[in-house]
This record gives sequence, structure tokens and C-alpha cells, in this order.
Amino acid sequence: MAVVCTSIRQALDGIHNGASVMAGGFGLVGIPEKLIQGLRESGVRDLTVISNNCGVDDWGLGILLQNRQIRKMVSSYVGENKEFERQYLAGELEVELVPQGTLAERIRAGGAGIPAFYTPAGVGTMIAEGRETRVFGSKEYLLEHGLTADFSIIKAWKGDRFGNLVYRKTARNFNPMMASAGRVTIAEVEELVEPGELDPDQIHTPSIYVQRIITCSGYEKRIERRTVRK
Repeated sequence: MAVVCTSIRQALDGIHNGASVMAGGFGLVGIPEKLIQGLRESGVRDLTVISNNCGVDDWGLGILLQNRQIRKMVSSYVGENKEFERQYLAGELEVELVPQGTLAERIRAGGAGIPAFYTPAGVGTMIAEGRETRVFGSKEYLLEHGLTADFSIIKAWKGDRFGNLVYRKTARNFNPMMASAGRVTIAEVEELVEPGELDPDQIHTPSIYVQRIITCSGYEKRIERRTVRK
């Protein structure tokens, strides 16, 4: 059974300087915003963060960048964050850019205990320079390694006290695979229910992957980029 935490500080206990952290979400959708705010308040430093992107300048993981708490980012997209760009170009932030599908598969593989796999993505590009490739069926493939992390912080719509989770629509994104790839997985949920209240056929992340769970409220649900007619 997952530990039901009563505070963000309790949920984040043990995340130390230099830890690796997977953070769910895509853009600002499905991000564990309360846990991210808790990391900022904790002051933990030199984090390696694995996430599709790094939020925006003043929200999501972007607030950890502003506070200089991230040493390295492993991600696939950085286009909405000017501070990310500035720190990278100034040599203040280490960045490992990974094709988005490859990033998803590296996390899934890590959670499944698969150490490495071959993919055609990146072959013939700068990503493949100096790295192992093999030919299968007359096509060249690039070796990629599975990803795991010391901690995964994820966001779900509903969870029960065992740690079973249900995500809402596109907020599912990277969250389920990151839940399986963290040595300690911490889930923030909008609603916590009793065991048996969730339809077993609708559970996206089984409780075996979740070590801590906390109920949060007051979500802002910001829009990453708003485009309107003139």
C-alpha cells in the first residue's frame, strides 16, 4: 500500500542534492505542479530532471530553472522557455536532447527492466555521432539505453489509498511510464478514494509502482500558449 502523505514536505522526503527526478507532463498538461512547487521551496540543488520539456519561464519546471536548482535536463522540447535557452547558451545548464518518441521508449524500457534497445530515430544525424549502430534487415538502427530515476513525480486525476491511479485524457501523457521508472514514485492526485471505488478495468497505473500519494487542490490549469485572432 502506498503511503498517504499529509504534506508536500512529507511526499518529497529524501529528494537530495544531486538526485535524478522524472517529472510527468507535456507542456503544462498533466504536470505535478504542487510537487514542483514543493521542490522549489525545499531548496534542493543540482538535480538531473527527465521530462518532455521544462515548463515555461514562470510555471512548471521553469520555476526550478529560475531558482538554479537544475543541473541537467534530459528532454525533447525546449521551445517555450527563454530561461532554459539562456542558461544552455551561457553554459550554465547541461542538456541532453532526445527525440520525443525515443524519450518515451527509453523511459518505458527503463520501467520494464530493459537496459537498451535499437531504434531508427536519429540515425544519420548529430544524435548518432560516436554511438553504436547496427543493421537489421538492411536498415541501420541506433542503440539507446533505458532510463530510470531516483524519484518520479507524477500527476493523476484520481487515486486510491493503495496507490492505483487514473489519469484524465491527455494528462496521461508521460505520467504512466514515469511511474514505472522511478525507484520512488510520488503521485499527486486531485481526488483520493477508498480501495474498490476505482473501476479495475480503468486503472492506468497499478499500485505496485506507487510508493507515496498526496491529494492536492487549487490547480491553476494554465494555458501554455494562447493564440487568438487580431
